[in-house]
Amino acid sequence: MLELMFCSLLTILPDYLFRRYGQGRRIGKEITLYSVWFELRWGITACAMLTIGLITVIFYNHPSTSNAALFFRTVPIVPEINGRVAEVYIRGSGRIEKGAPIFRLDSSRQEAAAETARRKIVETDAALTVARSELASNESKIQEARSDLQQAQDELRTKQELMRRNANVVAQREIERLEVMVAGREAAVNSAIAARDTAQIRISTLLPAERESAVAALAQAQADLDKTVVRAGVTGRVEQFALRVGDIVNPLLRPGGVLIPEEAGRSSLQAGFSQIEAQVMKVGMVAEATCISKPWVIIPMVVTGVQDFIAAGQFRGGEQLIDVQQIARPGTILTFLEPLYPDGLDGVTPGSSCIANAYSSNHDRIESKETGSVKKVVLHAVDAVGLVHAMLLRIQALVLPIQTLVFTGH
Repeated sequence: MLELMFCSLLTILPDYLFRRYGQGRRIGKEITLYSVWFELRWGITACAMLTIGLITVIFYNHPSTSNAALFFRTVPIVPEINGRVAEVYIRGSGRIEKGAPIFRLDSSRQEAAAETARRKIVETDAALTVARSELASNESKIQEARSDLQQAQDELRTKQELMRRNANVVAQREIERLEVMVAGREAAVNSAIAARDTAQIRISTLLPAERESAVAALAQAQADLDKTVVRAGVTGRVEQFALRVGDIVNPLLRPGGVLIPEEAGRSSLQAGFSQIEAQVMKVGMVAEATCISKPWVIIPMVVTGVQDFIAAGQFRGGEQLIDVQQIARPGTILTFLEPLYPDGLDGVTPGSSCIANAYSSNHDRIESKETGSVKKVVLHAVDAVGLVHAMLLRIQALVLPIQTLVFTGH
């Protein structure tokens, strides 16, 4: 309507003034309801063409959309393991700090596993003490075996010396018995040394490894035990939480509730603009928005991101071919808008529906020396007509609460 009124001042009004004062035609006489088209056909035709062109320029270079909202993601309240609820620490909805407990699952199995791991550590420490005692005993056995070996070797040498001096003094059978005894005593010494080495290996390698395994098992059991207590991962609000003692929760199928982060939906606005404006939407464009949850307020914003893909074109591979006709509605260009001022979105409820405008700026092209004079005038006009869209947004912001409350009955 504003475009039509503006264009009529440049087309229909001059045509009427010419007919009135140039040709002497008067309203109600020569210009009637039935002859207005014939008399003002040039002005009406030019007005229609100019209005259509102006609307096209405005909506293309200064895009607008009502598909805008403050999206946010919630955090499901689920445990990492299946289990039955044993204790609930909060009731209903409310604010919760990061790390605060929400509910606890039955932990009898995890506590038993942790106690088993602790007992295994104690058992390993006891085995280490016993191994040290065995090592001391093995040292004594080695000394004893070496003493017996030394005695047998001395006796064998004595007999061999006597036999060398007089063969009839010592029997050959006695020499052989002593040689066998020395070999047995040497084997006993080697056995005692092997037992000592085994004890040392147990003390230095085996038992410490078993203890480390027991400590790791305890850590795993403690981690599983800690998982039975579900805590808030972020600071926020707990909603739709109705768990009771005895309920069974599943991390895939049965969440306990929803945790909404404190900063969710308070940093940026997501808006979907028409595909035809894909070449116009650029990062850094100035934008404005008005939201239903904060009526009669225009929020200055800036475009911080433009998604390179249109969601309507995505598909999931399967056993059937995808027909393009199955896309019922064309997708939009998703853009991310952030407020120019830190408190710009204060008072806007996360998830609120909004109306957003984005404004093109050709200042750099106008200031460029390579741009011709005619083109500069055209670019100035393109930037100037953004004022019309800004006025329309303010009219929408003014009418939106009335339209919502009165005409829709919500």
